[in-house]
Amino acid sequence: MADHSDKGIYVLPLEQRLELLINAVIDHAIYLIDLQGNIASWNAGAQRIKGYLPEEIIGRHYSQFFIEEDRQADLPSRALAIAAKEGRFETEAWRVRKDGSTFWAAVVIDAVCDSEGNLIGFAKVTRDITERRATQEKLQHIQQQLAQSQKMEAVGQLTGGIAHDFNNLLTIIIGNLDTIQRRLGQAGPEAVNLAATLKRPIEMAQQGSHRAAQLTQRLLAFSRKQALEPTRVDCNRLISDMSELIRRTLGETINVEIILAGGLWPTFADVGQLESAFLNLAVNARDAMASGGKLTIETANAYLDSKYTSQFTDVAPGQYVLVSVADTGAGIPPDLLDRVFEPFFTTKDRDKGSGLGLAMVHGFVKQSGGHVRIYSEVGHGTTVKLYLPRHVPVEQIPSAPAPTVASADAPLRSRSGELILLVEDNDGVREYATSVLEDLGYRVLDARDAASALGLLETSSDSVDLLFTDVVLPGGMNGRALADVALKRRPDLPVLFTTGYTENAIVHHGRLDPNVHLLTKPYTQKDLAGKVHELLVKKRG
Repeated sequence: MADHSDKGIYVLPLEQRLELLINAVIDHAIYLIDLQGNIASWNAGAQRIKGYLPEEIIGRHYSQFFIEEDRQADLPSRALAIAAKEGRFETEAWRVRKDGSTFWAAVVIDAVCDSEGNLIGFAKVTRDITERRATQEKLQHIQQQLAQSQKMEAVGQLTGGIAHDFNNLLTIIIGNLDTIQRRLGQAGPEAVNLAATLKRPIEMAQQGSHRAAQLTQRLLAFSRKQALEPTRVDCNRLISDMSELIRRTLGETINVEIILAGGLWPTFADVGQLESAFLNLAVNARDAMASGGKLTIETANAYLDSKYTSQFTDVAPGQYVLVSVADTGAGIPPDLLDRVFEPFFTTKDRDKGSGLGLAMVHGFVKQSGGHVRIYSEVGHGTTVKLYLPRHVPVEQIPSAPAPTVASADAPLRSRSGELILLVEDNDGVREYATSVLEDLGYRVLDARDAASALGLLETSSDSVDLLFTDVVLPGGMNGRALADVALKRRPDLPVLFTTGYTENAIVHHGRLDPNVHLLTKPYTQKDLAGKVHELLVKKRG
């Protein structure tokens, strides 16, 4: 081993070497405390971290580094007592610098004893771990966001699947109630009494079914499985057009203030769903202001930078249109705030709501590529902020055609007995749709899967006037793939899709594909008649 005793640091006494070592450590505050808690030494790291020169601090009590709340709780004395009894005290807590600023510190206090084991003081080591704590909190926040996102996604998958099956059932129920009502109206004099007797029960059943359909649509909105048909939207104009409706909905005890930003960017969203979202937020605000109050709707242009979006797992930096809806109501307790977007969770009484309003808003905004934040303080009110992506027309996306409106008493009928190829795997829905189309004067070929439909197309390709197919089909080929094959054979063949659950087959980036025609389940005779007539008229030119 080399001998270094005659050069460099080794010529210094051990005590001096230890002093140099302690003062060379600048990222740790290292100092001695006497039995009374007074500071007896001070290294360069302590000076850098806490801001005091040795002559300013030696001899003063170490409790001055504690925040006032900890001093009031006598934590300085308790820390020394624990170190004296157990040999060591460790903690993480806020500490105060000379300039009054605070930092998050990792603290260790060790008991110092003489050669006979008598306690003579304490050695204290403090590290500034503010940045590490901030990083850990940010990571924890992101993990919580991810866990919540995964939870919402799992619940969304479940509710979307339920909504799919429920919409098939509702198509059968609503459709056949509609058929019963129509046929009773068409019956002869002998059925007048029967029609009068059944009128109210049928109406009640229809009302219940339509409420169930609305509930199902909210489930689809939450699970981000609805088929959106977005267009360029001026939110200022939309809110202005809705202002009277919102005021009537809220009543006279609530003052409505609308503040619209000048030069507001357009957004790209489904107008009907956006109107529903605004109305849902207004109704929620009304329910939170039982004794009256004020609702403020405000628009603004907003930019979410990467520093902000890094806190979340599902929002990208960029330009957004901000719509803020604020009330002066009861507010939401902090422990419930993270749950308000969950389906069926509500802070209202059981008879005041389904718990799907905010879930629907959240699902719609997320499916539209936006972002939602909610802020609330008990007793002072709640603010919900919707960030909708700014619309920049890079490409021209065709708008959905306006639906053909049929008379309530006279659904549009077939002109010449056109042939419809109907593809639907649910037996009840297929039977109902067949009966409706035949009642309208159409001829129908029906199939329960894509393979059967392709077989029918082989034998009747030239005579089929329209393909009406469910999107979700068994057997490995969905409705979109079936349509693609059919259109290769017949490029002029009109195609009408139907579904109770949006699949990526016809929806991409949260919106219905261009030139895709969709009839959402549940549907009635009038709905089906209008869509089929619209497509056949377009085919004839």
